[in-house]
Amino acid sequence: MTVHLHWFLPTGGDGRTLVDRHAYTDGGIKRSRITPAGGVRAPDIDYLAQIAKAAERLGFEAVLTPTGTWCEDAWLTTAALAQHTERLKFLVAFRPGVLSPVLAAQMAATYQRITRGRLLLNVVTGGDATEQRRFGDHLDHDRRYARTAEFLSVVRKAWDGHPFDHDGEYYQVEGGLTALPPDPLPEIFFGGSSAAAGPVAATHADVYLTWGEPPWQVKEKIDWIRGLAGREGREVRFGIRLHTISRDSAREAWATADRLLADLDPDTVAAAQQALGRSESEGQRRMLALHGGGTLDRDRLEVSPNLWAGVGLVRGGAGTALVGSHADVADRIEEYHDLGVEHFVLSGYPHLEEAYWFGEGVTPELAARGLLAAAPPAPLLGVPAANGRPASAPGGAPLLVAGGR
Repeated sequence: MTVHLHWFLPTGGDGRTLVDRHAYTDGGIKRSRITPAGGVRAPDIDYLAQIAKAAERLGFEAVLTPTGTWCEDAWLTTAALAQHTERLKFLVAFRPGVLSPVLAAQMAATYQRITRGRLLLNVVTGGDATEQRRFGDHLDHDRRYARTAEFLSVVRKAWDGHPFDHDGEYYQVEGGLTALPPDPLPEIFFGGSSAAAGPVAATHADVYLTWGEPPWQVKEKIDWIRGLAGREGREVRFGIRLHTISRDSAREAWATADRLLADLDPDTVAAAQQALGRSESEGQRRMLALHGGGTLDRDRLEVSPNLWAGVGLVRGGAGTALVGSHADVADRIEEYHDLGVEHFVLSGYPHLEEAYWFGEGVTPELAARGLLAAAPPAPLLGVPAANGRPASAPGGAPLLVAGGR
């Protein structure tokens, strides 16, 4: 089993800070506001294309594109970015509760033909009832997972290429069909830490995703899902979602983490923690529990060797980062890999620069340990790098050189 490396597309905006965007309440309506923090980058197609091209050049297999109110639509954005790349796959996140399963099956089939087989699917059931209602979904937490299971069952039937009827609790289909099924079938990535989520993963997921918890907690999840899948006669592979701060030395990496904390103040953290605490997501609850209720104490934020919970002070979802030298980060990836984790979905702020830090620093370490299926790409001619640092254009963005593919 080798390691599959994936990066992230920040379709909600990017920058050198954790507080570039936040939500506030106006008359009971949750709205978005951009703060005056420096270095904020809009998620326009040109910038996202830079990240996608960098990920492809650096040897990442795919990029995860998120879903939600504050993001650009993942299907449309990645279909556009597919025209700017050649090999990179797109892990498209979407919510099954707001889309017909037969239509989703057809969309996936079309996507595979347009991109020549570069689609992966991240099925996100949703843990924020307020946001679910915003999209017209009024089911409670456990019923949303039950609907996800039925949704994926219908999708699989539609991909068979033969007409079918389905009379379920949430979907009624007559003569369901995807006239030209996708080839290959997209792998389905799925995550969820609640009791309601486990059986869905065991029955329907190809890859079960967890957020970046300490290794002993990740092992518990792997054992849990593996046991449930075994009772279904299935095998499920495993992935983890993490941020990274990798530098030539551990001192430099932790200094970068400290600079991210310097942008935060106790009031900002408290407001974010209060908002995140209203989530129905069990995974989000586990993320919040890691950092002791919003502490800004770096020593308490390192919840496991090189695993830093600082991101989760103000951001929902993946709240931990691997922080350290390139060798340190590779050590932690190898540790998770030894537990059975195969897919690593990574990110960092800003996403363009951090892709280079990881791709030029950690990826060669992993290759030297025999953990990658293919050797990392050779350095690009005409883009010198000193001490592992990417050559930079004005303003600090790494240069991308045309050609050389």
